[in-house]
Amino acid sequence: MTITPESLTAGRTREILRRLELDVTRRLDGLLHGDHRGLVPGHGSELGETRAYAPGDDVRRIDWNVTARLNTPYTRQTIAERELETWLLLDRGARLDMGTASSEKRELVLAAAAAVGFLTNRDGNRLGAMFAGREDSKIIPAKGSRKHLLHILHELAETPRDDGSGVTDLGHAVHRLGSVARRRGLLVVVSDFRVAPGWEQHLRVAATKHDVLAVEVIDPIELELPNVGLLPVQDPATGQIREIPTHKAKVRDAYAKAATERRADIANSLRSARIDHLVLRTDQEWMDDLVRFVGARRHRMMAMNGTGARR
Repeated sequence: MTITPESLTAGRTREILRRLELDVTRRLDGLLHGDHRGLVPGHGSELGETRAYAPGDDVRRIDWNVTARLNTPYTRQTIAERELETWLLLDRGARLDMGTASSEKRELVLAAAAAVGFLTNRDGNRLGAMFAGREDSKIIPAKGSRKHLLHILHELAETPRDDGSGVTDLGHAVHRLGSVARRRGLLVVVSDFRVAPGWEQHLRVAATKHDVLAVEVIDPIELELPNVGLLPVQDPATGQIREIPTHKAKVRDAYAKAATERRADIANSLRSARIDHLVLRTDQEWMDDLVRFVGARRHRMMAMNGTGARR
């Protein structure tokens, strides 16, 4: 479905959330067969049985005590926890209140939050959220009911537009959330990552404790400029207005090159931290991108679990 700014401001939030739930469950529940492992790596932390080491097994799972006693390498298996605690870190900075295609970036944030919430909200799983990008960043404690999930999504959908009070400090938000999300689980960060510097290290630290999924939302205007002459643009985070001579090919080329390099830096930072990276665009159908991502991740996890590797 397509979410538009008008649909969210016309008092139809409840209907929007209901349609999102139907879309997610119809398109993804069949793909996952009622399981959430398409989003969550399958190994848990509870110790299970040991078995002889086989080529391709993760050497980090070698049980050195058993190996020393038997003089043959053995690995320790783990039992996946039945309950999952998921935290949503949702960027609500002013930059998200824009879009030049079929939706605004803030609508993609809502769609991503709904997809993760509806897929993981079952079997006693708990969901919590933090809204970043404002001085009054809000934390909603993790609970396990569908009513709680709808409360989080309603709060997100009804969040007023930002007044351009500054740039999101995503790193600080990740650090602050780490003091709340003490139990190992899934951390989903939804942002355009056009944020204050330093977030990479904080996410890297978070990834040592949690399974982290980064959802990057982008608009085509952030990738390349159209040739429309002198274009006045306003920075939604600061309110500053600049006029860009888009009729100059050199300006458009420099803009596109800088955008490509910035996105490559984001992707490399996430890859080096072993964080999965999902990109949603305002000019593409987000559900199709999500289905492809979940299907590919599930296939990869099943293949790697067969060899004993974590990822």
